[in-house]
Amino acid sequence: MRSEQDNGGGEGGQPPPAANFGLSGVLAAETNTVNGVEAKYNEPPEATVPSVRWRLYVFKDQEPLEKNHVLHVHRQSAFLFGRERRLADVPTDHPSCSKQHAVLQYRKVQREGEDGMPESVVRPYLVDLGSTNGTTLNGQRLEPLQYYELLETDVVRFGSSTREYVLMNPDTVAE
Repeated sequence: MRSEQDNGGGEGGQPPPAANFGLSGVLAAETNTVNGVEAKYNEPPEATVPSVRWRLYVFKDQEPLEKNHVLHVHRQSAFLFGRERRLADVPTDHPSCSKQHAVLQYRKVQREGEDGMPESVVRPYLVDLGSTNGTTLNGQRLEPLQYYELLETDVVRFGSSTREYVLMNPDTVAE
């Protein structure tokens, strides 16, 4: 007589469940922790620091802020906006903003050059990280977790905050 162990059967003659060797996310969570906070966002492989000296000019009620009204957002490949001060590169303290609200990400992409040949360019993109109250670009609410290319003079708002962030390149302003 064969036992259940001999025939490979589990309860009721069913085979035992197969081992699951898939990713659990635990290791990713550990490697994606900054200052004790798990980051919602990972940079893509095409992330790079821009050569263009992009700036965000901050306005409140259509007036420049007295302090910190210019953010130099060209010194690293990504900038996190949110209320979580241990993680955010640009704190957004308004109560309608999420802890990890959105990311400004520079990505190297292929574009058609003036000569018709493909060339690599580094462009700024904005990603809403699934925030509760959303992110708007030029008055239009963004879909979460999608890249939106930013153009010069684009206006970004986070949640219900009245602060507006205007993307500018000082090199083209001087022309």
